[in-house]
Amino acid sequence: PALAGVLALACASGGAAPAAGPSSAPPDVVLIVIDDLGWGDLALGLDGFAERSDVATPALASLAAESVAFTRCYAAAPNCAPSRATLQTGRYTPRHGVFTVGNPARGRAEHRRLVPAPNRTVLGDAEVTLGEVLAARGYRTVHVGKWHLGDDPRTQGYRVNVGGTRRGHPKSYFAPYSNPELPDGPEGESLTTRLTDEALALLDADSDAPLFLHLSYYAVHTPLQARPEAVRAKREAGSPHPTYAAMVEAMDAEVGRLLAALEGREREAIVLFTSDNGGYGPATNRSPLRGCKGTLDEGGVRVPLLVRAPDAAPRVSDAPVHHVDLMPTLAAMTGAALPAAALDGVDLTDHLGGGPPPAPRPLRFHFPAYLEGRSDRFPHFRTEPGGALIEGRWKLVEFFQPSGPPRRELYDLDADPRETDDLADSHAGRAAEMARRLARWRDRSAAPLPTPKGPGGE
Repeated sequence: PALAGVLALACASGGAAPAAGPSSAPPDVVLIVIDDLGWGDLALGLDGFAERSDVATPALASLAAESVAFTRCYAAAPNCAPSRATLQTGRYTPRHGVFTVGNPARGRAEHRRLVPAPNRTVLGDAEVTLGEVLAARGYRTVHVGKWHLGDDPRTQGYRVNVGGTRRGHPKSYFAPYSNPELPDGPEGESLTTRLTDEALALLDADSDAPLFLHLSYYAVHTPLQARPEAVRAKREAGSPHPTYAAMVEAMDAEVGRLLAALEGREREAIVLFTSDNGGYGPATNRSPLRGCKGTLDEGGVRVPLLVRAPDAAPRVSDAPVHHVDLMPTLAAMTGAALPAAALDGVDLTDHLGGGPPPAPRPLRFHFPAYLEGRSDRFPHFRTEPGGALIEGRWKLVEFFQPSGPPRRELYDLDADPRETDDLADSHAGRAAEMARRLARWRDRSAAPLPTPKGPGGE
């Protein structure tokens, strides 16, 4: 429905990874999104990344060695739906209005001091997705796996949908799946394997058009389930979280099958690998970051990003990047047209090709909702309504209060990636100025704020 909004031509930034021209043959694009995979939950063998000792991920280690591997990539939010909405649109959460998963007033009512901002649970038809942008370029757009932004990705630019619904996690990782968009295979069939099988069949479909494959595995989201023999092997090897470790390794094996199938194809492919947010708290590798899924800590919003492209210069990059950057970058690399709607990211092609990192720019987060659970900050919630601003090495975190100024925390991520040393008092001037800039951005974005509860508790 939003294809009419695809108006402005994308162009390359002049670096070593040029855009495909309107008449040249663009590369295939494969975007692999893992659900709830923590930043430190892989074994990549690269400096700058945490190394999880109880897993082996050889397929992703091989991909990382051939990619620009970003150590500081950020998702837009600490949980699934808002981060996926941003990844699809290249727009921060206030623009598309998806702030959290489902009800923003989660947790016990007596502990909530604010009425959360209204939340959209479905991506609006007016939003232009990666599927629509690449379909307009002539791509065969295919979605496989989790969607979570509405009933059917075919309403938003994807011509094929396998397994995508508004559901955020599977009922089971083994058939029967109870998924209306994925017919059941034999009893006991693995969902992760089945999604790879479906992707491979679509990869081999006879078509002269370039392919955009959005392969969005449900793994490694809960329920934590893996084959018993794999769990037993991990337990015997001493893994503290044997089921989760087995799920990570099963996911790696399936990514490896896909990467093997891409070898030798006539058309070159851009391959991107990332996660939608931080890892599941009880199982993720938190070191050296604080927090997990559901928090605005680094462990909740920092995610792996690997980009392998024909003209990219493989290396580790510590440039701060964000999922909002994927839309302009993929448009530039494929010669696609960008939406007329305002975007929030930058084109990374010059940096991918060996050029300097993007010019310093703020990375912003707005999460005006509650999430149940516990965290280092709150006894009753993983997070309370708040937001964050990252400017280079500095990170400001604010939590909105029912009265008085927001509570602020300030961290130097270069010196303190664990966020253990709050500098808001010792660097009060910097914290105040960053807070002013964050507030001005909220005003410009018409970002809705939570409100104090009334006398009746609402």
